[in-house]
Amino acid sequence: MEADFVIVGAGSAGCAMAYRLSEAGASVLVIEYGGSDAGPFIQMPAALSYPMNMGLYDWGYQSEPEPHLGNRRLVCPRGKVIGGSSSINGMVYVRGHACDFDHWRDSGAEGWGYADVLPYYKRMESWHDSGHGGDAAWRGTDGPLHVTRGPRRNKLYHAFVEAGKQAGYELTDDYNGEKQEGFGPMEQTVWKGRRWSAANAYLKPALRRDNCDLVRGLARRVVIENGRAVGVEIDRGGKTQVIRARREVVIAASSINSPKLLMLSGIGPARQLAEHGIDVVADRPGVGANLQDHLEVYFQMAASQPITLYRYWTLFWKGVIGAQWLFTKTGLGASNQFESAAFIRSRAGVKYPDIQYHFLPLAVRYDGKAASEGHGFQAHVGPMRSESRGSVTLRSADPKDAPVIRFNYMSEDSDWRDFRACIRLTREIFGQEAFRPYVRNPIQPAAELQSDDEIDGFIREHAESAYHPCGTCRMGAADDPMAVVDPQARVTGVAGLRVADSSIFPRITNGNLNAPSIMVGEKVSDHLLGRGMLPPANETPWVHPNWQTQQR
Repeated sequence: MEADFVIVGAGSAGCAMAYRLSEAGASVLVIEYGGSDAGPFIQMPAALSYPMNMGLYDWGYQSEPEPHLGNRRLVCPRGKVIGGSSSINGMVYVRGHACDFDHWRDSGAEGWGYADVLPYYKRMESWHDSGHGGDAAWRGTDGPLHVTRGPRRNKLYHAFVEAGKQAGYELTDDYNGEKQEGFGPMEQTVWKGRRWSAANAYLKPALRRDNCDLVRGLARRVVIENGRAVGVEIDRGGKTQVIRARREVVIAASSINSPKLLMLSGIGPARQLAEHGIDVVADRPGVGANLQDHLEVYFQMAASQPITLYRYWTLFWKGVIGAQWLFTKTGLGASNQFESAAFIRSRAGVKYPDIQYHFLPLAVRYDGKAASEGHGFQAHVGPMRSESRGSVTLRSADPKDAPVIRFNYMSEDSDWRDFRACIRLTREIFGQEAFRPYVRNPIQPAAELQSDDEIDGFIREHAESAYHPCGTCRMGAADDPMAVVDPQARVTGVAGLRVADSSIFPRITNGNLNAPSIMVGEKVSDHLLGRGMLPPANETPWVHPNWQTQQR
């Protein structure tokens, strides 16, 4: 069992690397603990609340009690299946704002500015505008990853965008193009009615090549000899064996499992490793630090007309929609139902959007339980650039033990200020004329919650993770003591070892993390192959001309 490259994790970045490395003629072995992604719960877009809550497909991680959220434990789903979290996520496709990547570059990740990453976004995409407008020049047309838009047949999708316009915000035809800021259509990784995960887009085509294979097993540690990574020790069928890498080992196991595997391999904060009796190979204090996430609340309104998706929330209609999807891959089952979106700025002086909206014509929880009021609709809203930082640490030296996850949510005053702005600005949007025919009354937050203290109490009780953990193996300059990997994703202090997934993000990006995670896999593939990078792009993204003095 050996190959040129051994990749740990068949998730978003791992699948992309398996595809690109094998396409270039290198031999690749991908190690994945999870099982098959076959079956309607994963492949049917509208069923997205199921796989996220199934132990079969999810690692089942939870945070430690969060001190600033009333000591609640928040769930932290990570995909334990072919395709990783791209097989259990909400299928929302957001590249991130251009300024996010310029911030990466300026904080030590040289070569990761927007001009550097845009060509990789174009290479990975097959973008389908379906006649709804958009920025074709900014998009890719022949990549493995199909990106589409929902049909937006429900009137409420249009009411949301119109309300944004009435409130004085920008509109955008394509938040993944020149202009992120504004209200407009949302994009999804759905193709021909199916979830277009990284497994469907990248891994399955790669596995059809003779030089790419999948190994089922639990990675225990990276095998390091004389300062060089030479393979990965795995548990497989009750036996321990080593998968050897002739060229390099790449860890792409998620922002939770990648730092865990580094620490189990002796790479991490020396004092913590010593506590667990692990020999120190490289003292890297940044491993497991810098954990970030997006929090959101579900801002729910009861509807005055029965036009929401609630009428399909019966066993009978779920059966009808499921059957239609099974036989034709069409109908309500063929969309994630997140078909309108917005990105706005919380106040004047913020250069680019720091609030995101997902709009849904149904009042429902992420675990699929409908609101008791029946017909309703909701916007998921939360701040994009929280200053809170948490950590992932080892619970023990046993690879089977879940790590200790502390997000430290809402630990900075600025987080509360930004979240209050989210609530107040959303109230104003739902109060616009466009929603008047459809709104009966607020479900949550209740209208009487008005003061800072009352709004803070609502946030403390109701904020949920948007499931975007990242940053725990931060990329930075080679001489940065808290960086874990250099700008080529090489682990500092160990030869032949890289990390490539959302754990290397220096700072969380604006929006959902699946697209930037796949982009990391695409770009690191070229680093691994020793190729030159794709030439930088020349496009100039839109920034509000009066951002210093105007909120909208």
